[in-house]
This record gives sequence, C-alpha cells and structure tokens, in this order.
Amino acid sequence: MFTALFLCLLFYLALMNPAENYIINQPEPYRSILLHLQVIVESTIPDVDLLYKYRIPFYYYKKRPFCYLNASHKRNYVDICFVRANQMANYKDILVTKKRKKMGSLRYQSIEEIDEVILIELLNEAKRLY
Repeated sequence: MFTALFLCLLFYLALMNPAENYIINQPEPYRSILLHLQVIVESTIPDVDLLYKYRIPFYYYKKRPFCYLNASHKRNYVDICFVRANQMANYKDILVTKKRKKMGSLRYQSIEEIDEVILIELLNEAKRLY
C-alpha cells in the first residue's frame, strides 16, 4: 500500500517537473539509482534547485550549475557529475574525468555501489566551491 502511494506521489511530482519526469521514466535499475542519488543530494544540500537542462536533471546551487545526473543506457551506469571537479581535492582517484577538463563523475551500476559517505563528502566539498 505504502509503495503504491509513494509511486503515485512521485508520478504526480514528475508531471510538474521535467527533471523528475526524466528520473521516474527511467527503467530499472536506473530509476532506483537516480532516486537514491536525488534523495542524497537534496538532503545533503537542501538549497539546490533541480532543473531540466541539456535533457538531463541538473542541480543548480546559488543559481549556478552544480552537478547533474545522467542514466547511460549504452554504458549501463548512472553518472553523478560535478561541474567543478577540477577544483576538488578529495577522491580525485575515483572521480572519472574521461576527456573532460573541469567535470568529474561517480558512476554506479547498482544502488549497492553507492558509498554514501564518499558521496556526501564530495557534495559538501563541491558546495564549498560556490
């Protein structure tokens, strides 16, 4: 019962926000990973705004691009990409930069792969850059 109500609520919210619509319309396991990342980002940094930019969910902090979420069906992972990763000092060894000068991302193929401690530390570090 609770799950059905929760999904109805998420569906209703998705109709109002294209970024949430993107998340809700993803097939599993992408949807679960994206929803989990969304909860972590928004609970860690309540001041972020979730917008739909460049056809993906993009978080803005202080009206500037902060990080984005992307489901890569071709490569079978979900990305959380930090816009100013080049300025971040921690966890550079696990941030994937692949031909990007400024951005770096964490990639997940399952919820179990998400290390919430590391993600929260990176979110807080990125927040301090603004």
